[in-house]
Amino acid sequence: MSSVQDAGPASNLFTSYNTKNAAKPAAEDPQDRFLKLLVTQMKNQDPLNPLDNAQVTTQLAQISTVNGIEKLNATLQGMASGITAGQSLQAANMIGHAVLVPGSALQLAGGGGVFGVDLAQPADNVKVTIYDSAGQAVRVMDLGAQVAGPLTSQWDGMSDNGTPVADGNYTMSVSALRGDQKVDAQTLAFGTVQGVSQGSRGIQLNVGGVGSASLADVKQIF
Repeated sequence: MSSVQDAGPASNLFTSYNTKNAAKPAAEDPQDRFLKLLVTQMKNQDPLNPLDNAQVTTQLAQISTVNGIEKLNATLQGMASGITAGQSLQAANMIGHAVLVPGSALQLAGGGGVFGVDLAQPADNVKVTIYDSAGQAVRVMDLGAQVAGPLTSQWDGMSDNGTPVADGNYTMSVSALRGDQKVDAQTLAFGTVQGVSQGSRGIQLNVGGVGSASLADVKQIF
């Protein structure tokens, strides 16, 4: 008749588990559940074909793996919370500052308006067209050759025929060429950060005259 093998690494498993279980009557964590399954398995093993040391050692190693994953998840959640808190503080510090963010809105006030353009590549010819509330083009501004990246420009409030236009809300579009190839470009709207909110889309800036924008949308701060 075969004899029952020494459990080796699990020799004190029952005592360790019972002590821990008595000290933690609360809901079991994954490690507790794993131990409970292993203890139950050992209690109900066939005396003529018991678990060998290799099996027990492997399952104990799995307990450490499960515990390590839980600790890693907790660490990542803590890091994510810290990043969110840092972003909230950064966003709050921007209240009252003017920014350039992607958008087509252009506000003309006091005979002047600020806007920007973001170029994916250098361009030989960049043009910005400004439209009134009726969608009619009132000014085409030739910005000439520009390097890649965001750039800031100003509109003097003059139309193409040399007369001033009324203050108010306008829109704009941009076209850019490098040789005869089109360059990806987007207009940047200018506005002042008036508030900060946090929702399903993360931290959002309330930019006056533009709308909501994320921190990643900010191309320039003034």
